[in-house]
Amino acid sequence: MKKTITGVLAAAMLFTGTAGMAMAAPADTVQTRLDGLTEQHRFPAALATTTDVNGKAKHQVAGTAELGKRVPVPKNGQVRAGSNTKAFVATVVMQLVAEKKVRLDEPINKYLPKAVKDDRITVRQLLNHTSGLANYTQYLALGEFDELRHRYYEPRELLDIGNAHPPTNEPGEKFKYSNTNYVLLGLLIQKITGRPVAENVDQRIIQKLKLKDTYWPGTGEQDINGKHPRGYAKTGNGVEDVTELDPSWGWAAGQIISTTKDLNAFYRGLLKGDLLPRTQLDEMRKTVDTNGEMWPGGEYGLGIASTPLTCGGRYWGHGGDIPGYETRGGVTEDGRAFSVALTALPGTFQDTPEEAMKAHDAVLATVDSALCGAK
Repeated sequence: MKKTITGVLAAAMLFTGTAGMAMAAPADTVQTRLDGLTEQHRFPAALATTTDVNGKAKHQVAGTAELGKRVPVPKNGQVRAGSNTKAFVATVVMQLVAEKKVRLDEPINKYLPKAVKDDRITVRQLLNHTSGLANYTQYLALGEFDELRHRYYEPRELLDIGNAHPPTNEPGEKFKYSNTNYVLLGLLIQKITGRPVAENVDQRIIQKLKLKDTYWPGTGEQDINGKHPRGYAKTGNGVEDVTELDPSWGWAAGQIISTTKDLNAFYRGLLKGDLLPRTQLDEMRKTVDTNGEMWPGGEYGLGIASTPLTCGGRYWGHGGDIPGYETRGGVTEDGRAFSVALTALPGTFQDTPEEAMKAHDAVLATVDSALCGAK
């Protein structure tokens, strides 16, 4: 029997979705929200960190770290952060722009000759998902999950998969989320610096911000190094523990492991200007219309997304989905940050698409509530 991911892998590492607006309920708390995610919406575990404007962090958890058992969820436990990786990679690209080693509006083929068939596709269009390149993860979903889960992929293999399928639109025409864009950006970083993208992210971001629990798994590494809850996904055999997997198929689009505290610290540091000059940070914050691919009001910049708050203002972050884990959150203009992690994707434990959408909305509402003042 084929063990395929049913509807999960096609969306893996995509943080987008056509969900309803996340409404903050009155008189709620972060803890009641987390309890609702695990009890009402049936996520096994929920982990969250709220960071105030002074950098003080508060950790909260709900549920169990292992399905079918009463195992305490580790506060600030490590999770696979999925597409949050894109924000790290985009930041390195923008650092190279600041160093005048890369130009945003130059074709990617100038730096990586013949990497794509269309010479018009620019670095900027890769960063903001307007390149039109096919999304390679949609086609990985056609394979067997067991083969994917433990198979190592070279980055060029992932690019070849994307290039083998027709584009979704003309370069620059519209937003269309594609993980293929960030494989190219990872290759760009390696070409320009002569060093692995993982090393660049580590030295330029992780070490600089002292993100103690964030790392890019090494070649062939399938475990999560630190304390962590188990992650679950729906496969052809039902729901399985998928904590151990080879994340090379995500690479520069979704390979990083982190914690909710470190994600808050990263987005706070980025938006404060600790990683980029103001000129490049302003470029990152230039957004495009996402054509309904994101939740209402969501806009996409260069590797970071902007989302409206029900209490006014917006927050910046990214989010990530990968089999076993979902993360959402970001930072407000005044430096408040919140991140939440779940140990399954919506639709894993919910019985209907409607219930899965309600679970998705509840995750977004948790972020909205926390950033609007829930304690």
